[in-house]
Amino acid sequence: MKRILLSLSVFCTGFLAFSQNTNHHKIMDKSNTTIIINKNPKALFDPTPFAFSHSTTNEVDGKYVFISGQSGGEDLKHSLSKDFRTQVKYSLKNLETVLADYGLGVQDVLKVTVLIVDHDQEKLKIWTEEMHKSWGNHQFPASTLIPVPRLALDDMLIEVDATAFIKK
Repeated sequence: MKRILLSLSVFCTGFLAFSQNTNHHKIMDKSNTTIIINKNPKALFDPTPFAFSHSTTNEVDGKYVFISGQSGGEDLKHSLSKDFRTQVKYSLKNLETVLADYGLGVQDVLKVTVLIVDHDQEKLKIWTEEMHKSWGNHQFPASTLIPVPRLALDDMLIEVDATAFIKK
């Protein structure tokens, strides 16, 4: 029931984001990167300190890149640390590796979905700190964090998937 209410809440928030006057930031194109517009409606709280935007879109022709969930696996053997922060750092590093294979960076990400095992406020704090480090001065993507009891492999503590955009 909580998950249904959370989904309804997210849907309603998303609806409000598109129906309100918004404060938005446009990332201008100076090379072969995407023009992404981040919108944070003034009627909603400022999500920037929490490392996300309420919504993102783009204004150019191109194609989307859907990136599967990246775990905190550290090497080709997918070694998983028992430390949550270490897994967060590697999940973001692995995401950046996939982006780079397309010639993209974090600035081209429109949306991330984060799955955290046994989520709590300390894990949220760590996630937020590492997002700020990884994203630097870029605008944050739209984001959904979903607490889960378990992920695909034993010892996986986090998984991050993303949708990015490549401009034609």
